[in-house]
Amino acid sequence: MKPGTTSDGIHATTEQLVALEARARDLSFVQKTASHQQLAGRMQSSMRGRGLIFEELRDYLPGDDIRSIDWRVTARTGKPVVRIYGEEKERPALLLVDQRINMFFGSRRAMKSVAAAEAAMLCAWRILGSGDRIGGFVFGDDGIDEIKPHRSRNAVIALADRISRKNEALCATYATRPSPEALNDVLQRAENIAHHDNLIILASDLNGHDAITRDTLLRLSANNDVICLLIYDPFLLELPKSGEIVVSGGDLQAELSFGERSVRGAIDSFARERGRELRAWQLELGLPMLPVSAAEETAPQLRRLLEQSAWRQRRR
Repeated sequence: MKPGTTSDGIHATTEQLVALEARARDLSFVQKTASHQQLAGRMQSSMRGRGLIFEELRDYLPGDDIRSIDWRVTARTGKPVVRIYGEEKERPALLLVDQRINMFFGSRRAMKSVAAAEAAMLCAWRILGSGDRIGGFVFGDDGIDEIKPHRSRNAVIALADRISRKNEALCATYATRPSPEALNDVLQRAENIAHHDNLIILASDLNGHDAITRDTLLRLSANNDVICLLIYDPFLLELPKSGEIVVSGGDLQAELSFGERSVRGAIDSFARERGRELRAWQLELGLPMLPVSAAEETAPQLRRLLEQSAWRQRRR
């Protein structure tokens, strides 16, 4: 077993998620490209950069840029006054990690819930390594846990612990009713605190998405950088031609036979229609929607997907 991987693929412990720190060092959320602007640095980022924050007002001094004069204060005081800004030193990051019962499925290697946990923690460790504050929400069918953004290893470990607790509660005899509306609830919680220049990463299969999901993502992406890690299992894309599977919607269970062409056709049609809808969202909203397979090791996928996303940004 490679370092930083889960032991059985069914559940992820806090220790296993913390151990992913070493595998996150070569991930990058900022792809730099050549800048052709005069008086600018040689490189520019395709991600939204840090801005300027107001620090103070002071009297105008010879050599100050006249564009920094605050004309209202100048008119009120009768002497020229300039506004002083300092560079914003950090960009808060919010991770939204799906640990609902719909994520408790996996045909090989790992459950989607485990893949989401791994992807989120790889992102968390890399963001901390960049010097930014990290926090977020872990949402399940029984509620949403919030971790306030902090720039410390303890904050990332606390996030790993919350994810692990939600993850450990998932089982085949899950007693809590499924909560598809939790997706919109957690996006609304993020919107309430991420007003501008945040990095928001959603790790989910987007179960329960609707027009409200789309509109909330659109508002979030208007002033923040949003990345959707679409966690999936390739089982629906490679349906067997025989055998049975038991599916559950909480209170009810049903057995589906893959030997029946109508069953395979219905599942295949559902999967393809959902894929088309999400691809249309990606084009419409203009945000990265990166497919992460639970059947493959998470770290190499995430590295490759982030590099490909940055390459596409350069081609625009």
